[in-house]
Amino acid sequence: IRVVNYINTLSDLLANGLVNLISDIISVLVTLIFMFAINWQLTLDSLALIPVLVLWAYLIQKKQRQAFRKLSDKQSNLNAYIHESIAGIKVTQGFAQEANAIQTFDAVADDNRRAYMQAVKIQYALGPGVQNISTITTALIYFIGIQQLGVVVSTGTLIAFLGYINNFWNPVINIGNFYNSLITATAYLERIFETMDEKPQILDAPDAFNLPPIKGDVRFNNVSFRYEEASPLTLHDISFHAQAGQTIALVGPTGAGKTTIINLLSRFYNVTTGNITIDNINLQQVTLDSLRQQMGVMQQETFIFSGTIMDNIRYGRLDATDDEVRSAAKIARADAFIQTLPAGYNTTVQEHGSSLSAGQRQLLAFARVLLADPRILILDEATAAIDTKTETLLQEGLNELLKGRTSFIVAHRLSTIQRADQILVINHGRIVEAGRHDQLMAMHGEYYRLYDSQYQMLQDQN
Repeated sequence: IRVVNYINTLSDLLANGLVNLISDIISVLVTLIFMFAINWQLTLDSLALIPVLVLWAYLIQKKQRQAFRKLSDKQSNLNAYIHESIAGIKVTQGFAQEANAIQTFDAVADDNRRAYMQAVKIQYALGPGVQNISTITTALIYFIGIQQLGVVVSTGTLIAFLGYINNFWNPVINIGNFYNSLITATAYLERIFETMDEKPQILDAPDAFNLPPIKGDVRFNNVSFRYEEASPLTLHDISFHAQAGQTIALVGPTGAGKTTIINLLSRFYNVTTGNITIDNINLQQVTLDSLRQQMGVMQQETFIFSGTIMDNIRYGRLDATDDEVRSAAKIARADAFIQTLPAGYNTTVQEHGSSLSAGQRQLLAFARVLLADPRILILDEATAAIDTKTETLLQEGLNELLKGRTSFIVAHRLSTIQRADQILVINHGRIVEAGRHDQLMAMHGEYYRLYDSQYQMLQDQN
């Protein structure tokens, strides 16, 4: 929004003002030539206050630029709060915090209004300054001309010269107004380049190469990670080996580091120490596109684009046929609810899928990942918003899908990962236990306690 609005402002300024600016500059130069031809002494006298004008413009532009940068910040804060308020309107209504939201909005809007008024006051200070200098210059020429009338300057020369003075200052005033607008636009231009110059944190290495077709053998070798240089480690010395075609489950309490491991594998972040390899190739050495094209990631937060159901699923592979889209939806158990929609697969959904339930959105996102047919599949809480009945049906499709594919599943429902080839129990950023379901249960350790607590909770609910 910021870039679009600011670019439109600059476009209007340059389109409407640049032609007039050239015309005004030519008019000033031609007028000066005639003024020097008539009387060079009066011409120099009429230009005596130009340094004052330049100094005034310099002082104004410095304050004006700062004021409009501040205004731009306040406008960004206002837009961000409006967006946040609309996105979280249900939470606001659910906690009956409308009055508090309005109060906060009024405070943010007042800050924006004050910044706007201050910026406009400074902006409009240049125009009166130019007008006053032009008036003083004209009065000065009257005074000097009358003093020299009949001696150095004739009456006709003085009258003609005063006419040229007006022709000189009118375009100068227009140039001043354009310069004023340009200073305002400069503050916007800085914000545009600030956005354009923002560098991604994760980039391809200078000598990165495309990852060849993979089998899916994944190794974490003594991987540690922190989000910021000064922050404590989130992961500590993580090491494990996932053979091609295996299903690896990551379990543990909230905040243990499960999703962080998945994000490192997807290279949404780079490791702090250690390395991650796929088929013995270091992920840091390959291009991001070639890596992610062979991975299918379903995040905890699903996103549905505005458009049809068919288009949303096909986003996983744009060249997929309609039959392939339907096949993926059937495996993900999304076909049943899609058929109940008014136009089936051609039903249009709003942005974020607001017309669908959370479970339905997850089923569509799951079908989208399946359609991509990745060699490495990552499911981060993929069944979190799906009811138990649908989850049972989905598990049937999952069992077929996971065959011959390296898969990483982050799950809080331990009943969904009992068949995993390897279960990693994560706690405080460390792997505290690893093994198959029956092995971990026999250890009576962390995994046993997690499983037992969920079992007891289900018993209590029944």
